[in-house]
Amino acid sequence: MAVIHFDSYTEARTHLKALLDAAERGRVATVRRESAVTALVDVERLRHYLATLIPSRAQVVPEAAGWSIFIPGLPVAADGATFDQAVAEMVEGLREYADDWQDHLLDVPNHRENWAVVQLISLSSDDQLREWLVGTAR
Repeated sequence: MAVIHFDSYTEARTHLKALLDAAERGRVATVRRESAVTALVDVERLRHYLATLIPSRAQVVPEAAGWSIFIPGLPVAADGATFDQAVAEMVEGLREYADDWQDHLLDVPNHRENWAVVQLISLSSDDQLREWLVGTAR
């Protein structure tokens, strides 16, 4: 069976191992709860897909006193005396934004559509976020 689906969370809980195994292998794994259907997806598979789908569009600007980084459309910017410091500050700023989004911005109209980038930030390590921001080796 390629698709794993359970029509209730009680049934899914009983078969949790099968549900998780299917998701980890990349199979469609879903659970219905009342009128909603939720999909389970392996974290690394989802993170990789989001990183591929969402370009960072980070703008890195050299300045007299160092570097600045911002992403158009996101309320996050960072500065640093060196390029690496600016990138590290940006990673920290992205993490803070993702926390704020989860806490209180997810229903705010001008932030609601940032769901995918928040997922990407939350599922990525600092190194993965650095790579997403500026690519691999410079």
